[in-house]
Order: sequence, then C-alpha cells, then structure tokens
Amino acid sequence: MSVNEELQENAEHAHDAFTRTTGAVMAIVAACLAVVAVAGHIATTEELLAQQKASDQWAFYQAKSLRRYQSEVAKDIVSLMPGSEAVKAAEKFKTNQERYKDEGEKISEQAKEFEAESGVSGKHALRLHFGEVFLELAIVLCSLAIISRRALFLYAGIASGATGVLIAGSVLFLH
Repeated sequence: MSVNEELQENAEHAHDAFTRTTGAVMAIVAACLAVVAVAGHIATTEELLAQQKASDQWAFYQAKSLRRYQSEVAKDIVSLMPGSEAVKAAEKFKTNQERYKDEGEKISEQAKEFEAESGVSGKHALRLHFGEVFLELAIVLCSLAIISRRALFLYAGIASGATGVLIAGSVLFLH
C-alpha cells in the first residue's frame, strides 16, 4: 500500500460517524474525569486537614488534662498545710481543676466533630476515586472501540463512564 493510499484510508476513517461519535464520547468522559479527579483530590485534602485538626484538639485536650491533674495534686498538697492561706490556695486549685475539666470536655467534643468531618470527607474521596477508575476505564474502552472498530467497546465505555459519573455523583447525597 502506498503512502497516498494509506493517507486516504486514514482520512476516510477519521471522517466516519463511528470514529467521530467515539471521539466525542471520549472527550465528554475525559472532561468528567478531570472534574472527578480534582474533586477527589479536594476531598482527600479535606479529610487530611480535618484529621489534623482533630489531632491538634486531642493534644490540646491532653494538655488540659495534665493541667487539671497538676491542679488536683497541688490542691491535695496545699490542703495538708495549716492556715487560711492554704485554704484559699486549695480553693483556687479546685476552681482551676473544675475549669480545666469543663474546657477539656468542650475540646473533646470539638475533636470528635473534626473526626466525624474527616470520616465524611474520606467517604467522599473514596467514592470519587472509584468514579475516577470507572471513567478511566471508559476512556480505555473507547480507545479499543476506535482501534477495533467494534461498537461493543463503545457501549461498554459509555456504560463504564455512566457508572463512574453515578458513583462520583453519589457524594452529593452522602452526609
């Protein structure tokens, strides 16, 4: 086959309806893939940030617990001393102990909220990544359709792409 004949054949293939349709499907799938991939990266980042915030809150909670414990020990030591100044100091340490306990409970609640937020973001990221896999598979199947000129691969690519979009889109309904 001469170069001119080969070019003519390739030009005919490029202009047929099947190749154009498959190319259009691939372009749509690629656009969806780009959106889903970015959304997946954002969800993963949000998951990590929320987990870091939770870790920070738990460290803060631990610091408050140590201060509460120190106030408790100081109160016990001071209460063994005689005199009115010792009683006043013991009351001050008891007040501090109660304050640290209350602050610790609030910090603990906030840490649990951050952990829950991280869990939700993690579920979103997982679904988005699964959607991404199906969209990537759709591009491969559409490429096979162009190479093999078989409609079955095109339909499988469309089905895979639709599955990927549905899985990724399901994050809108997760809380």
